[in-house]
Amino acid sequence: MAQIAPNIKFNNGNEAPMFGLGTWKSKPGEVTDAVKYAIEIGYRHIDGAHVYQNEKEVGDAVKAKIEDGTVKREELFIVSKLWCTYHNSNSVEKALRRTLSDLGLEYLDLYLIHWPVAFEESEDLFPKNPDGSLKLSDTDYVETWKGMEGVLQKGLTKNIGVSNFNSEQIERLLKNCKVKPVTNQIEVHPYLTQKKLSKFCNDRGITITAYSPLGSPDRPWAKPDDPKLLDDKKLVEMSKKYNKTPAQVVIRYQIDRGHLVIPKSVTKARILENSQVFDFKLSPEDIAYIDSLDIGGRICPMSEATASPYWPFKIPF
Repeated sequence: MAQIAPNIKFNNGNEAPMFGLGTWKSKPGEVTDAVKYAIEIGYRHIDGAHVYQNEKEVGDAVKAKIEDGTVKREELFIVSKLWCTYHNSNSVEKALRRTLSDLGLEYLDLYLIHWPVAFEESEDLFPKNPDGSLKLSDTDYVETWKGMEGVLQKGLTKNIGVSNFNSEQIERLLKNCKVKPVTNQIEVHPYLTQKKLSKFCNDRGITITAYSPLGSPDRPWAKPDDPKLLDDKKLVEMSKKYNKTPAQVVIRYQIDRGHLVIPKSVTKARILENSQVFDFKLSPEDIAYIDSLDIGGRICPMSEATASPYWPFKIPF
C-alpha cells in the first residue's frame, strides 16, 4: 500500500493531501488504469487539466473506484485547470462545466488558471495565425480571476488557485481579488528549485504545488545530452543512505519544503514507489545539496507564447 499522505491546510481553512498523482502526458489508454491503481493503494489527490485531453478517462477511473466502494467522493481531492482559450471571465463557467461533465463529477476540489497567458477563444487548444504563430488574446488574468471567483461562489469548485504565475502576477492578483488563490502550481525540481517564488508565495499564505518534481524525464523534447537528474552521483549516494530511490529522495525534498507534490506515472511499480516517502526526512545538509543543483533548468517555458504581455518568465521569479 501507499503511505497515506498528510494534509496541508490552505489559507481558507480547507485541506488537501500533500501528495498526489499527476496525469500530464498520461495517454488516454493508460491513465484509467493508473488512476484506478493509485486510488486502490491509497492516493487521494488526482491532478488533471482540460488540455491533457484525458479527463474522460480519469473520470472513468474515479467513478469505478467510488462505485466499487474503494473510496467516497468526499475522500478524494480532484484538481483541474482552466485552459488559455477560456480566459474571458464569462467563459470560465462553461469551461469548468465541460471538465465536470468529462470527469462525471458535480464539483472539483480545486480549479486553477493553468497559465496567466490568454489565447483567442477557440475549440482548438492552440489556435494558430496563418503564419503558424499562436493566436494570443490580451484578456487580463485579473478579469479571468473574476470568473474563477464566480464558479467558487456557485459551489462548482471548493477552492481556486493559479498555475505558472510569477511573483509580480501574484502580487497584482492579490491587489485585485476578493478571494485569495490557495496555491500556485509551478514547475519545481532540483534543477529549478524556485526558492524565491516559493518564499514569496508562502509569505502571502499561498501554498506551492510542485509539478514535474522528477525533472520530467519523459518530456518529448528532451535532448540526449540533457543532464539526467536521477543519475546525479551524489543523489544516488544519498538515496542509498536513506534506503530509498533517487526519485523518492527528490519527491521527499518537495515535502520537506512544505510543497504539495504531484509526480506523474502510469507504471504501477513507480506509482507505488513514488508514494512511499512518508517514513523518512532529509537532513538539512542533504536539502542544502539538492538546493545547490539549481541551474534555472526550466522544462516548461511555454515559449510559443513569449509575445503575450502576460508571459510569466520575463522576470527572474
